[in-house]
Amino acid sequence: MLAANGVSREALHPSAQCPSRLGDMGRAETWRDVILTRMATMLTATRPTLPPAAQLEVPWPALESGMTLSGAEFDRRYELRPDIKKAELIQGVVYVASPVRITEHATPDSRLVGWLTNYAVLHRDTQSANNGTVRLSLDDHVQPDAMLWYIIGGTAKVGSDSYMDGAPELVVEIAASSASIDLGAKLRSYQRAGVQEYVVWATEEKRITWFSLHDGVFIPLAPGVDGWTESRVFPGLRFHIARLLAGDGTVILPGAA
Repeated sequence: MLAANGVSREALHPSAQCPSRLGDMGRAETWRDVILTRMATMLTATRPTLPPAAQLEVPWPALESGMTLSGAEFDRRYELRPDIKKAELIQGVVYVASPVRITEHATPDSRLVGWLTNYAVLHRDTQSANNGTVRLSLDDHVQPDAMLWYIIGGTAKVGSDSYMDGAPELVVEIAASSASIDLGAKLRSYQRAGVQEYVVWATEEKRITWFSLHDGVFIPLAPGVDGWTESRVFPGLRFHIARLLAGDGTVILPGAA
C-alpha cells in the first residue's frame, strides 16, 4: 500500500532493512527518527534531475555577414543580439562589423563626430548623431558613423521607436577594413536613398572624399583655392582635408582658418 507521497508504507516501517535493536545503531533513536530518515532518502533518490539553467535559455537568432534578410526580420534579430554592437542591412544583405581599432577608426571617428556636434550646437535647426540605426528603405537599415540632418523640413525623421526613417542630409563613414563596403554597396544605398552629402575617410589609404549628390549620382566636391571643402547643404560646415589628414584637428573647429 502506498502513502500519499507514493512511497510504500512497508518501506517506511522501521522493520524494513532496519537493525533489530535500536542499540545496534550506536545511539538512541526513536522509531520516528528512522521513519523520517527513510522518507528523506527515498524522496531524494526519486527526485527528477533538472537540466542546467543554460539549457533552458532560448538560443540567440543567427545574425551573420552574408545572410539575406528582410528589413523587419533583420531588426527583430538585431534587437535580440546584445552581443553584436554594429550590424547593418545593405541592399538586403547583412554586414556585421569587425572589432574597431583605435588608430584606424575610433580616433578619426571622434574627430568627425565632434565636427558635426559643434555645428549642430551652433545651428539649432539641425541635429547630429553617431552610430544610430537609419532605415533608408525596406532593404537598407544602416548605422552611419556620424550624420547631420535638418530637424524641420528635412528628409529624415526620428520615429516613435527612436530609429530614423529616411535619409539624413549628410552622412559620414570611417572606412578602414570596411572600405570596400563604404565605397561600394553602402555608397550606392546612400545614393539611391537621396543622401545629399557623403563624407568617407579611408584611413588606410589616407584619403578623405566628400561626395555631393547631383542628379542622383555622387560627385566628389573639389576643395577651394584655399584648400577648404565646404558643404553645399549646410552653410559654413567645412574642413581642410589636407591639414586634417596631416593630423591638424583644429580644422574641424567652428571658425577655423
